[in-house]
Amino acid sequence: MNLKQYQVDAFASAPFTGNPAAVCPLDGWLSDDLLQAIAEENNLSETAFFVASDSNYALRWFTPASEVDLCGHATLAASHIIFDFLNYPKPIIHFETRSGMLSVKRRGELLEMDFPTEMPQPCPASEVLTAGLGRSPIELLRAFDYVAVFKDEAEVRSIEPDFTILSQIDLRGVIVTAPGSETDFVSRFFAPKLGVFEDPVTGSAHCELAPLWLSRLGKNPLAARQVSKRGGDLECEVAGDRVLIRGRAVTIMETEIFL
Repeated sequence: MNLKQYQVDAFASAPFTGNPAAVCPLDGWLSDDLLQAIAEENNLSETAFFVASDSNYALRWFTPASEVDLCGHATLAASHIIFDFLNYPKPIIHFETRSGMLSVKRRGELLEMDFPTEMPQPCPASEVLTAGLGRSPIELLRAFDYVAVFKDEAEVRSIEPDFTILSQIDLRGVIVTAPGSETDFVSRFFAPKLGVFEDPVTGSAHCELAPLWLSRLGKNPLAARQVSKRGGDLECEVAGDRVLIRGRAVTIMETEIFL
């Protein structure tokens, strides 16, 4: 059995920027062990697998270490392949996922994902998190990740995490964020317990960041940049209990998996 696979740079307008994801269309589900083995072999932050149903697609995401409940950049990458390579004729794609029904549609040159929001709530300071980041944030909140707020973009860029320490935290990962110098806000994302030390661009983190910065800045939509080494740009718009996350994607590779 041979499987087609694509590699896509998500939240990118040119190759070798944004966040790379593998996208593997399937005729039917393989075993979980095999899906995990493919993701581990790819050794990218996420591999997306999807199976077409009557009117929707079932979508799952795997890091090199485990399956996850939500992934933005791999959803963007999968949508890009469905629209541009599989010639999907409808204006909107609906995905059945572990986080419920998600949708993606074209919006000019951008792809727009419709995700649930998750407003972070204040929480007590964490000695483990402070040690892992090497400094104390001015504020710490939590949703499905910790959100550590810092003074400015320069401080976020300068953080050099200790990933051994950060792998001990009890949530999915840690977002560090601050007001941006050229965008409304910036962020970085670390999830070593999932096998992802620093994720280049994390769409799902903006489910937490968008409502947070809307509450602080009173601005909607918001321009965001994830200031990892590769970097990536996103536009976020909060709409009630949903957040619309927009970005571009570029395919850089088409391969075949021999099983």
